[in-house]
Amino acid sequence: MAFFLETLLGGLMAGMLYSLVALGFVLIFKASGVFNFAQGAMVLFAALAMARLSEWIPQLTGLQNKVAADLLAFVLAGALMFVVAWLVEWLVLRHLVNQEGATLLMATLGIAYFLEGLGQTLFGSSIYKIDIGMPKDPVFVLDKVFPGGILINKEDLYAALIAAVLVVLLSLFFQKTGTGRALRAVADDHQAAQSIGIPLGRIWVIVWCVAGVVALVAGMIWGSKLGVQFSLATVALRALPVVILGGLTSVPGAILGGLIIGVGEKLSEVYIGPMVGGGIEIWFAYVLALGVLLIRPQGLFGEKIIDRV
Repeated sequence: MAFFLETLLGGLMAGMLYSLVALGFVLIFKASGVFNFAQGAMVLFAALAMARLSEWIPQLTGLQNKVAADLLAFVLAGALMFVVAWLVEWLVLRHLVNQEGATLLMATLGIAYFLEGLGQTLFGSSIYKIDIGMPKDPVFVLDKVFPGGILINKEDLYAALIAAVLVVLLSLFFQKTGTGRALRAVADDHQAAQSIGIPLGRIWVIVWCVAGVVALVAGMIWGSKLGVQFSLATVALRALPVVILGGLTSVPGAILGGLIIGVGEKLSEVYIGPMVGGGIEIWFAYVLALGVLLIRPQGLFGEKIIDRV
C-alpha cells in the first residue's frame, strides 16, 4: 500500500507540472481559437531569461543576496515576457484579426522559430542552471502509518505546490473576473466580441502576457529539474496529450487531464511495465489521448471546436 501511494503521489506531482504547461495552450486557444505552437519556445525563452539574468544581476550590481537576486531576475524575466507579448500582438496578431484559424496557426509556428532564435542570440546556446533554492533531497512521510514511510522528492513536492497555486489563480481569473469573461467571449466569436466593445488587441495582449508568466513559471520549474537547454522547448510535447485529453477549451480540463496523465504514466510504468519490458511511461499519455480523441474529439471536458477552425 505504501508503495502504491508513493507512486500515486509521484504521478500527481508530475501531473501538476504537465497541467501548468498545458494551461499555456488553453489560454491562447481560449483567446484566439488557435493551437499555439509557440508555447514550448515561450517556456524555453522564459527559462533562458531567468537563468541568465540570475547570473548577470550579481555580477552587474554586486548584489550578493541570492533570494533578492533571483526575485529581481524573476521580475525582469516576467517584464521581458510582457514585452514579448506586446510585440506579438503589435507585429503579428493585430494584422490577423478575423483571419482563418490556419493562418493564426502558421503565425504561431513563425513566432516559435523566432523566439528560439532570439533566445539563442540574447542568452547563448549552452546548458544553464536555475537554482531557486528548492530542496532536492527526498523525505520520508507517514512513517508512523506505513513501515518505512512514503518517499517523496521535496523538489517535486514544492514544484507541484507552486504549479497548483498558479493553476488555482488562473482558474479564478477566468471564472470570476470581467477580463476572464471577455477572454471567453473573444474565444467564442471575434467579430461578435468586437461588436459589443471588447477590444480584441488588448485582450490578446493580456492573454499572451498571462501565458508568458505561465511559461516563465514552467520554465523555472523544469529548468531547475532538468537544466536550461534548447531541448526544453520540447516540454510542450509532454503537455500535448494533456490538452487533447482535457480539451483545448477547458482550464479545469487541463488540470484534471494533467493529473490523469501523470498518475497513469507512473502507475502503468510500475505495474504494467515489467510485463512488457518497460518504457510505457514514454508513450502511455499519447495512446490514452488518442483513445479519447477517437471517442470524444473535443476532449473529456472541452466543447466542440469544429466550427472554430
